[in-house]
Amino acid sequence: MKAFLVAALGFVALTVALLGACIAFGGPADPGGRSALVNAFERAAVYAPPLRRFTARDGTELAYRRTLADPPVRGSVVLVHGSAGDGRAMQPLADSLAAAGFAVYTPDIRGHGASGRRGRIGHVGQLEEDLADFLAAVEPPSPRLLAGYSAGGGFALRVAAGPGAAAFDGYLLLAPFVGHDAPTYRPGGGGWVRVGVPRLVALHLLDGFGIRALHHLPVLRFAVGDARGLTPSYGFRLASNFRPRADWRSEVAAVAAPMQVLVGADDGVFVPDAFAEAFARTGAADIPVQQVPQVDHAGLVLQAGARRTAVEAAAALLSALPRARAD
Repeated sequence: MKAFLVAALGFVALTVALLGACIAFGGPADPGGRSALVNAFERAAVYAPPLRRFTARDGTELAYRRTLADPPVRGSVVLVHGSAGDGRAMQPLADSLAAAGFAVYTPDIRGHGASGRRGRIGHVGQLEEDLADFLAAVEPPSPRLLAGYSAGGGFALRVAAGPGAAAFDGYLLLAPFVGHDAPTYRPGGGGWVRVGVPRLVALHLLDGFGIRALHHLPVLRFAVGDARGLTPSYGFRLASNFRPRADWRSEVAAVAAPMQVLVGADDGVFVPDAFAEAFARTGAADIPVQQVPQVDHAGLVLQAGARRTAVEAAAALLSALPRARAD
């Protein structure tokens, strides 16, 4: 019996030591340099409307921008940026949508830009709470479309599959992150991101025991180089929340609202030909996937032709719904 207790204590001590080492030394490596994605968005930088703010339920002021169309308004689009960026990156597409008659809102998701401490959020699920608080405070006109790009597209899928899905009438996913085990996943995102796998696994294990004190530690690092205003890393909470839930197949299966997926045929971050497979469903209609020719990951929201395709998709998703007046 004594030998058993000694062995058990030794096993526990070894496990704790291994977890500690994974957490302390298993964080994400520096991707090195600056990604071409950052350069593409910097070259396309345009004037962005002034920041507006609303107060979330925890008292934090969060930022967004608004681009209004001339009446009549065809409804509204809440447009969510990708990883490391903020709402300014979506301004070219916001302008195209507004020119087509939509009121467009581009929030800085908490942990990015002017919304809270970069790379951190308070708890997993806070981003959905923030979105609900935004809708309640700002009241974008109906019908409403949630559109998300890259990681923001993964978050839009999370919302569409969750309890707050009815807040929007349709969903447009632009080259969305689906999951690390999805067929669309390209390891490292073409050099965009490095994952601290040992730390990530260790924090997931501790989370199963309700131990969350270290969830602020970074588990993702992005190749932003010396670019200013971007978010270079994500803590565990933000990395877990700004994406679909772990079982991405269940997320896709749970979508009930109209949804469409666009991806550039030359996307180097994800695998374009795999999106149709990822959004095929058993027992329900497949979610339409359209490849945009001669367009890469950044070009999907920056190139004029790709933006026209996105506007057409947004209009088609909301075409059967009633018009609304501008706010």
